[in-house]
Amino acid sequence: MSVETLEKRSTVRKHAPRYRVLLHNDDFNSMEYVVQTLVQTVPAITQPQAVSIMMEAHTNGKALVITCAQEHAEFYCETLRNHGLSSSIEPDD
Repeated sequence: MSVETLEKRSTVRKHAPRYRVLLHNDDFNSMEYVVQTLVQTVPAITQPQAVSIMMEAHTNGKALVITCAQEHAEFYCETLRNHGLSSSIEPDD
């Protein structure tokens, strides 16, 4: 088998595009509630990370919650919204 034949058979695996889940600041929910909701919604987030995310959103208007596959990002975003938080997703360029 020639090298050319082997090269044609090999496939390049493309990684699924990743998305950023963003938390937006709001004037309605308490800081404690936001932290609690983040910890409950996104299993990978610890309490100290949730506090940091909440403070960044409070200070800068928005904060990165997590970067993940689109399906997970949509799920996390929707779950945060269902708990009354302002959230969006965007492609991770």
